[in-house]
Formats: sequence, structure tokens, C-alpha cells
Amino acid sequence: MSDRYFDQLGTHFARKIYAGPKGAIRLAVLTRDLQEWLAELAPEGHRLRVLDAGAGLGHISEWLLQRGHSVTVSDPAEEMLHAARERLETQPLQPGQSLEFLQLPLQQLPARGERYDLVICHAVLEWLADPATALLCLRQLINDAGAVSLAFYNRDALIYKNLIKGQFRKLQRNQLAGEGKRSLTPQQPLDPREVYVWIAAAGFDCRQQTGVRVFHDYMHEPFKAEADAQQVIEQELLYSRHPAYRHLGRYLHCWLRAD
Repeated sequence: MSDRYFDQLGTHFARKIYAGPKGAIRLAVLTRDLQEWLAELAPEGHRLRVLDAGAGLGHISEWLLQRGHSVTVSDPAEEMLHAARERLETQPLQPGQSLEFLQLPLQQLPARGERYDLVICHAVLEWLADPATALLCLRQLINDAGAVSLAFYNRDALIYKNLIKGQFRKLQRNQLAGEGKRSLTPQQPLDPREVYVWIAAAGFDCRQQTGVRVFHDYMHEPFKAEADAQQVIEQELLYSRHPAYRHLGRYLHCWLRAD
């Protein structure tokens, strides 16, 4: 298995994820979490040096730029980085604020010798051949008081969705990885218990955790199509931290601090 990059998939990715409720829920939960968690790093108004590793189309980078932080945007896929550049270069920068673009994979970033107050790593680990080593790279990228916002694809949620659909043979054969070059199901959905072991081994303490899309993906038609989009987001935000439901999130969002 090798790392998978999103070259020639930017339009497909945008349509499948960010043109509908999936992307809206994802952004609502992630930005709500970051709004609260960033208060740990600095008082309001303090500008952070941020690295968005595997930034994709740049939605989180855009949110951070709008709040005055300096952002380095990195993605190994030329098409994704180009799309992020088109989105972000229209943002007005405040005096002293910076925006930088790097076409590099996560594993090559520590060699630059830069350290950041915050590293964003969303929906990256599940596309890598060696996600445990990638977490070691993330630890090298933050300063001693820094933090990592980590979101990864939850294997438990994928199993549960297949159970609901009655796809028992697929589970028995362990056919959970995405198939085909255009599939947006990751090549390596991650077992949360393994990820938490890797997190600790890399020298992190997981301080907070939420679920992203804890019920929307499980809704049946026609209820999903008829549901009010804003109400869905409100309920996703409400239940994303509930101990009975957060582990059902299609993604799990973790706030990591140096141990």
C-alpha cells in the first residue's frame, strides 16, 4: 500500500463532500470545536502560526485566515493546492499576517525545521500507508506549547453503516477499504483504539474528542432528503459530544497537546 493523493479528484471531491450537507456538517463541527479549543493556546486576538497539513480545498485555512492567524497551506496534490490557492488568495491579510503554500506530503514537512503553534491534520491519516509514523511527524511540527487538531476516518462508523445496510458478506470479507480511483472511502479506515495507541506513542495527550456526522450518514430516505439542513446541523452539533453518540461519527476530531 502506498499513500494516496487527490490529484485529478478536486472537482469530484468538492461535489461529493462540500456541495451538500456532509461538508456543511463537517465544517460546522470542526470550526465550533476549534473556536473553543483555540482559547487554550492564546488569549483572544493573539495570532497563531498555523500549518494546515493536507489542506485539501482550504476551507479550514480560510476560517483561520479570517480570524487573523498566519497560515501555511500544504497538500501533496497539485490540483488540490491550486484550488486552495484560488480560494485563499482572495482573502485580505492584516498587517503582519502571512499566507504560504507548499506542495509537500506530511512526511516531508518536519525536514523544513519549522515549528507551529497549531497544526491542522484533517482526513489525512486514513489515506497514508503508515499513519502511525505520520503522527510522529505531527509531533515534530509543533512547538512545546502547541497543539494538533486531528480528524480521522472512523472504521467503527463504517462497520456500523454496513451492519445497518445488511452488508454482512462485505464485513465478513473485511472489504471496508474504498475501491477504485474515484472512491472517497479511504484506503485504510482507522480503528480508533489503534489511533489512540499511536497518539500516546507519539507523545500526545488527547484532551478533547468529538464526532463528525454522528447520525446524518445513518438517516434513511426520505427522511434525510426532507430534513431541514439547519436543524440537522444544530442536532449534529448537539450530539457530537454526547458520550453515547460521539463515537459513531464518520470522523473523530481530537485535540492533541504535547504530553
